[in-house]
Amino acid sequence: MADPGLNLVEIFWSFQGEGLHVGEPSVFVRTGECDLRCSWCDSPGTWKKAVACRVETEPGTGHFGEVPNPVAVDTAAEAVKRLSSGWPCLVSLTGGEPLLQPEPVRTLAAALRARGMRTLLETHGLHGAALDRVADEIDVVSMDWKLASSVRRESDPRKGEVAPFHDAHEHFLRRATRAGSVYVKVVLTRATDDAELEEVCLRIARVDPKVPLVLQPVSPHGPVRQTPDAARLLAWLRACRARLEDVRLIPQTHKLVGAL
Repeated sequence: MADPGLNLVEIFWSFQGEGLHVGEPSVFVRTGECDLRCSWCDSPGTWKKAVACRVETEPGTGHFGEVPNPVAVDTAAEAVKRLSSGWPCLVSLTGGEPLLQPEPVRTLAAALRARGMRTLLETHGLHGAALDRVADEIDVVSMDWKLASSVRRESDPRKGEVAPFHDAHEHFLRRATRAGSVYVKVVLTRATDDAELEEVCLRIARVDPKVPLVLQPVSPHGPVRQTPDAARLLAWLRACRARLEDVRLIPQTHKLVGAL
């Protein structure tokens, strides 16, 4: 079967700046297109499919070349291998939303595994059927739990309340826990409501209270000017720890050092 390729935005080397693998050297493969609109999104350029993919020429330099889309799986896998400098490296499949391209993402994950690399899938956690198609080639699932106070679907009206994501997320998490290693990450803003965060904890506990939850304070970007204050963050941490066994408060560390 011919390789359909992937729509990619960029491939680059850095370190994992958020979640449970924070600090690990990583190669990031960023896919194009997303079906959500997060008010705090720091990569809105990934909302639509990309015409071309920029590929870092040397790890950590910030110097890029460019290849047209779609990018062949072998081309992407070899770029990742080169940027990993030949030693074990986590590969973050991120977006956009990678699960909008399940078959090529699965093929890429398999190619990376064959080259001795571990993969971490960063997903908004809404496409359970697509997860089923890729899960056996993925090592870790990093699932975002979106809050309706700050996230809309692409199809939602621009103003007014939107339906919560809890049901779809719970369904996705059940599938992810059957597949292997998974943790949940939720971005907290000044608009976050105590009740919606409590609902996140209740849903996770209903699936498995041992699933780790990462509370991630929003990083100021674009229209977002402030992060929640420390007192509120610590109160949320205490409340979540009362319901779940492993809850951690971890900001976006790559923003602190100015890395990609």
